Amino acid sequence: MSARIRIGTQGWNYDGWVGPFYPSGTRPADFLSVYARAFDTVEVDSTFYAIPPVKTVRGWAERTPTGFAFALKLPQEITHEKRFRGDALDVARLFFDRARELEGKLGPILIQLGPDFGPVELPALARFLPELPRELRFAVEFRQRSWIHDGVIALLAEHGVALALTDARWIPRKQMLMLASRPTADFHYVRFMGANRDLVDYSRIQIDRTRELETWAGVLWPATAQQRDTWVYANNHFAGHSPETARQLQRLLRQTPVEPDQLGEQFSLF
Repeated sequence: MSARIRIGTQGWNYDGWVGPFYPSGTRPADFLSVYARAFDTVEVDSTFYAIPPVKTVRGWAERTPTGFAFALKLPQEITHEKRFRGDALDVARLFFDRARELEGKLGPILIQLGPDFGPVELPALARFLPELPRELRFAVEFRQRSWIHDGVIALLAEHGVALALTDARWIPRKQMLMLASRPTADFHYVRFMGANRDLVDYSRIQIDRTRELETWAGVLWPATAQQRDTWVYANNHFAGHSPETARQLQRLLRQTPVEPDQLGEQFSLF
């Protein structure tokens, strides 16, 4: 049976999406449940800033249908502040317990490293990776090109941790595309970030990314026959309006997107 390519966005709580994506008048409290009618996965940015309360995590699960999955970011307290040292593992264990509240709706956990986290800190990362729970899925995003070498690839493969394939300004796209053929886990994790952080209008596509998406589709399509699931998340800064970026990729991968005019109250997957 072919593996799945699951496509979503980075976050769902954007007022600028009301009208172009969410039906006019949609309340913020209903954003997630409406989002889940269009996509079956989302990357949660808020867990990067703090470990969420149990009530919040259970609320995410309750507002989404069976089969929906949340990818969570590891808190920055672990990656950016403690830098995998001191009691970082204790904080991580608390976070993993909180993530498990999602049960079957828990997707991969993203370990996003800061741009100032260089290979000189490899020992700290190397000590942390063996402590990751084997029943959970993890991906690591590096933001320095100097991390990408055979030794690090082998380290991730040893622990079954995916190398996040990120289309952004830190590592050339060509190199990311090539790394798709060297998986270090039984799944791929792809992020469309873009290089323009000046975009503030998230209501519409402002940068034509057709060629980039076509290139990525050509690389990701073979994964459907390789028994390796692929998780893809688009950021608003990639082209201006991440729901449309996600739908564009769905079309390129022969998936049938749910269009915004189908998201009215009469349309339900629950």
